[in-house]
Amino acid sequence: MITIFSEDHRLQDGKAELIDGKLVPCFEMPKRAEIVRARVAEVGLGDIEGPLHFGREPLLRVHKPEFVSFLETAWDEWKREHGDYDALPLNWLAPGMRRKLPERIDGKMGYFSFDAGTPITAGTWRAITASANVALTGQARVAKGERAVFALCRPPGHHAGSDFYGGYCFFNNAAIAAQAFRDSGAKKVAVLDVDYHHGNGTQEIFYSRGDVFFASLHGHPAQEYPYFLGYEDETGEGAGEGCNANYPLRWGTGWDDYETALDDAIAKTRRFKPDALVISLGVDTFRQDPISKFKLDSPDYLQIGRKIAALKLPTLFVMEGGYAVEEIGINAVNVLTGFEEA
Repeated sequence: MITIFSEDHRLQDGKAELIDGKLVPCFEMPKRAEIVRARVAEVGLGDIEGPLHFGREPLLRVHKPEFVSFLETAWDEWKREHGDYDALPLNWLAPGMRRKLPERIDGKMGYFSFDAGTPITAGTWRAITASANVALTGQARVAKGERAVFALCRPPGHHAGSDFYGGYCFFNNAAIAAQAFRDSGAKKVAVLDVDYHHGNGTQEIFYSRGDVFFASLHGHPAQEYPYFLGYEDETGEGAGEGCNANYPLRWGTGWDDYETALDDAIAKTRRFKPDALVISLGVDTFRQDPISKFKLDSPDYLQIGRKIAALKLPTLFVMEGGYAVEEIGINAVNVLTGFEEA
């Protein structure tokens, strides 16, 4: 299996995020991607290649123009107003407030973001466009006949919506790739999200569409970030009714219950009859992940890969979360080797 990887991921290197009432070093760090790449090489998964460059148009197929423009200029605006340190928002919209874009950078950040855990830095724009290009390069290889490709994206993407960022995510790499499959001829595409956290951005982007099926297994929003989306009764609307499937799972979920949910998600994906499959590959379901509360172990990820392979679809794996840094390489690559061996 080919892996697509960009060295530019290192340019997103935030100093701190706000979590549990404290400013702490970012869990989403460059070391994550480096450990996964090293594991890919260690097991001999396949060649590691750099991304091609696709420009702005694929981004604009998923994200609103004013949001893309904001991300491109946010650092320069922040630096002019505040200085050379990471940008975090101060306040957000609440019910009853007007969604009207402010002029100052502080207001713009509150308008476009939904948390204070996703710093914008001097290198953010280059890192996030590179990450999107990694996904698009992988998509192009699959569309041209590869059985599967691993897009080792960083920063991740599944929390980013059409016009908002958060959860360490800026551009939604999986959604951009899914749209690229549609634009290259696939009539229907499925996105299966196995990250611990709900793919709220992916759901928002495709919720009213009947050509993209989205399924997500995740920590129950009654207990877990991002809290305000991901319930079972969210099944799509309009043309997208029936094309969204959420599997909220309680803290402490182990393999047996996770497998049951995964089998159902895969069965629904099969009934949708997609032409291509995108996997939002998060491995923060691991029992030792520092910010998650599921109980999967490393051998379970081999099983996940085998079950995905049973769909027999052209498949793009897009890296999302996973923060037990020493194990992230083993667990992510176990999914890929399980897929390859099936």
